[in-house]
Amino acid sequence: MTHVETFSEVLAPVVFDLSSLEVFYGSFRAVRDVTLQIRAHEITAFIGPSGCGKTTVLRCLNRMNDLIAGARVGGRVTYHGVDLYGTQVSAPEVRRRIGMVFQKPNPFPKSIYDNIAFGPRINGIRDRVKLDEIVEKSLRAAALWDEVKDRLRSSALGMSGGQQQRLCIARTIAIEPEVVLMDEPCSALDPIASARIEELMRELKNRYTIVIVTHNMQQAARVSDRTAFFTAELDSQSDQRTGVLVETGTTAKLFSNPREERTENYITGRFG
Repeated sequence: MTHVETFSEVLAPVVFDLSSLEVFYGSFRAVRDVTLQIRAHEITAFIGPSGCGKTTVLRCLNRMNDLIAGARVGGRVTYHGVDLYGTQVSAPEVRRRIGMVFQKPNPFPKSIYDNIAFGPRINGIRDRVKLDEIVEKSLRAAALWDEVKDRLRSSALGMSGGQQQRLCIARTIAIEPEVVLMDEPCSALDPIASARIEELMRELKNRYTIVIVTHNMQQAARVSDRTAFFTAELDSQSDQRTGVLVETGTTAKLFSNPREERTENYITGRFG
């Protein structure tokens, strides 16, 4: 490890600490043996072939798997040292602090304004001046204000796909989370819209910790500070393929000099 990397470790506190994480859906073990750390104000990318557990692990970070019948999480996931799955921890409060943007833009069938104001209203904010401030601030943060400021009362469903995804990012940050999770946020977008989202991610990491799942290795290389590579292997317990974490590290090192041959084979296109 270079001196620069050591110094960055000191500056970036650990937000999530995953230890021997495994996830079951019923009797099927979807992911096993995931141990990694995610650090503050960095973009961490999860990459790997389909079925390797990237999204499953992402959903563990804000307890979205709780919403799936039969899902069970083993091992340990801490958030600032607190066990996310502890009996005293409120899942809704976890999701307020750790927001999520999904693969397909999912604006509510409401106005642009009401999409952004929805979360703050749920959290008890009713003052119109305060809501106006939150809506403008969030849209500006998502690089969308200048495009929509004159049609805030128009339906969000009339926006382009790229605008809808930035609206969903604005809606997520309107309740001031600390972390933003993004599950394939550009997969449904064209290259120009994708580039806008990537630019936005780089701007937002100054205020938020970002974790992104992506199939696009070039995107991971462009935007992330750290990358975790997952693959799927045969599980000796069930004779089914299950997701495993192969390696994690700084993006520059993982892409240029991976420790594992499996990582190099995936990055160079030999499999996956």
